[in-house]
Amino acid sequence: MIARLRGRLLSLTPEQAVLDVQGVGYALSLPLPTYYELQKLPPNAEVSLHVHTHVREDALALYGFWSERERQLFERLLTVSGVGPRLARAILSGLQPEELLRALAAGDVARLSRTPGVGKKTAERLVLELRDKAAEMVATTAAAEPPPPGDEDLLDALVNLGYRRGDAERALGDVRREAGKEAAVPDLLRLALKKLARL
Repeated sequence: MIARLRGRLLSLTPEQAVLDVQGVGYALSLPLPTYYELQKLPPNAEVSLHVHTHVREDALALYGFWSERERQLFERLLTVSGVGPRLARAILSGLQPEELLRALAAGDVARLSRTPGVGKKTAERLVLELRDKAAEMVATTAAAEPPPPGDEDLLDALVNLGYRRGDAERALGDVRREAGKEAAVPDLLRLALKKLARL
């Protein structure tokens, strides 16, 4: 079972990377977030990818991930009835890992259904089978990463304006990622209000 590969990046497309590991070329299927990270690297860069080895009767396929978090989520998705590697990769390509975890934990079937290849029934099955585990992973992340200074005040302000805390946390998390760590508090509040207005 291959769990990690380190080698020279020989070729890269949105679907696949080929790594030269001591003279052997390994083809790895990629979700889009991993492709975007690899795209930032210079040609022939040395890279290390987390790997899921998928074994079938007629084939052995490798899936590469930039982060261990992505690989864990991919493997969680595979435990859901009716979700194979191709659909799991499509889901991870349509949603960033933390966004996917929040959607699962919140039971956000509508958000999951907007992912290409995921219909309402599949989204409902994803929520049913992964909601509790996703909530645990979200809580673990929140405990490990304290919110940036000012975020608690922003959340309180949004809640005082009548928004549900869960919605406010998701909106603030989204705009924090989009605007960057150095964004001013008034800008974050304005962007979060815009996002919440569209819910």
